[in-house]
Amino acid sequence: MGQSKFAACRRTLELASGQSAAYYSLPALAEQGLGDPGRLPYSVKVLLESALRHQDHPALEPHHVEALLAWGRGDANAEVPFIPGRVILQDFTGVPCVVDLAALRSAMATAGKDPQKIEPLVPVDLVIDHSVQVDFAGNEQALPKNVKLEFQRNLERYEFLRWGQSAFDTLSIIPPAVGIVHQVNLEHFARGVLRNKDGVLYPDSLVGTDSHTTMING
Repeated sequence: MGQSKFAACRRTLELASGQSAAYYSLPALAEQGLGDPGRLPYSVKVLLESALRHQDHPALEPHHVEALLAWGRGDANAEVPFIPGRVILQDFTGVPCVVDLAALRSAMATAGKDPQKIEPLVPVDLVIDHSVQVDFAGNEQALPKNVKLEFQRNLERYEFLRWGQSAFDTLSIIPPAVGIVHQVNLEHFARGVLRNKDGVLYPDSLVGTDSHTTMING
């Protein structure tokens, strides 16, 4: 039902490269007389596009799209599921997440099921930046000495995270001494537009485990 109701919102964009990509058009909702997305704040438009694009997801139904279209006019307590474009973690909170994923795979194997089915549903970047300690300072050898000590102190955790990166296709680990999570997010991961494996373009959005994630797209 959801797919057929909003099928006309899926459009095709011709790219400068000569290729084409799909996207979900919010103005198409107005064309069908379903509401006026143009009046919505940009933040709500991002939520609306996500709800529209994920109508084939079991957690999302047409009434979620309608609730967002009625933002500011309908039920202020209405809840709408949100599937972000990506997730960003730092090691202080990210290691427990990888432990949970490993435990789920172990449980699947114990149950005689395929453990490879346990996989993050959206791309996850984990930046190791919360384990640094400053033992040396004031000379050009300070950084390499501090990094060496950091690896010695956290060897078991870092080896576990290295395993996690090789075990999960949608998990990437950014090693120590690259930068703090917010800097790495800003300079390397944040984009205006993302593209999924099906070739669909959509706005960048993320959920993070640090209070400063909202610096960009969070």
